[in-house]
Amino acid sequence: MAVIGFRTSDLPVADRFTAWCEMANDALVPNAIRSDHAADFRAEARLQNLGMVQLTALSYPPLETYRPAKLIRRSDPEELQLMVAWTGSQRIVQSGRDTTVAPGELLLYDTSRPWQGWTAPATTMIQGVMVQFPRSVLPLPEKGIRDLMVRPLAGREGLGALLTGHLRRMAADTGVYTAADGPRLGSIIIDLVTTLCAHHLERDRAVPPETHRRTLQLKVRTYIEQHLGDPHLSPESISIACQISVRHLHRLFEGEELTLSAWIRQRRLERCRRDLGDPALLHRSIRALAAHWGITDSARFSRMFRAAYGVSPNEYRGQALHFRRPSLT
Repeated sequence: MAVIGFRTSDLPVADRFTAWCEMANDALVPNAIRSDHAADFRAEARLQNLGMVQLTALSYPPLETYRPAKLIRRSDPEELQLMVAWTGSQRIVQSGRDTTVAPGELLLYDTSRPWQGWTAPATTMIQGVMVQFPRSVLPLPEKGIRDLMVRPLAGREGLGALLTGHLRRMAADTGVYTAADGPRLGSIIIDLVTTLCAHHLERDRAVPPETHRRTLQLKVRTYIEQHLGDPHLSPESISIACQISVRHLHRLFEGEELTLSAWIRQRRLERCRRDLGDPALLHRSIRALAAHWGITDSARFSRMFRAAYGVSPNEYRGQALHFRRPSLT
């Protein structure tokens, strides 16, 4: 999947701030920007086109942004922007609301209404992710969406943590997705945003059943990824942690390419294969690497690995390290 990268450090110092403003106006939404760091503006952006969604990873020094009515009249994409910063606090004023959000909190605002935003004075760099999408794709009442705008939404617990964790992984794993993955990944983000908004509005009935299903499935997959190393990971333990029945858990994976157990096995084998090819882990035995990812039976691990990749773990390690080893000339 194509990722557009932009770094001001690639440009002459005198051109950096102007180039950043032009990029923000073209790729995000037209707005006026001012910064005390304009003389040597060091910032980065990585943009991913995910169908109806644009995801942008951002890193920039303190600045102020303005989107007055005249710029809205000139260009109004009728979109919403959702921002979460990992570092730094931000303040925004829109539609009579004045809100400051701390790191990890989510902020939703409207490109069709004037705003003014500031970076908190003590902030050295803002690092985070912005998601931009049409208002029309959220299947929620317009009034409800307006009620959630320009107010902090918790991003460190519950559904907020699920969304911010997914956005963070999306921003980091730019090289693992194909162009065909883009629209599907965008749909997952819209599902998560919809579910989070419905939760805050107590309008779960307004959320389509398929959105609920995909959101819950992502919650389950996230839990599994975080506990692959637990040899006792099972449908029973997963269902307890995710507060659903075992029967419901298995239904979530109906129609998928892999069953729940097969997907867990695949993810564990993928992690083991990665570690077997890592020269930094050569001091660890194959048995220890497998146990680290929850597979404690060495003979069973060897059979599963050969069935998946056509060679034994020992053969794969030898081949992978041979191809990594620099030639001597």
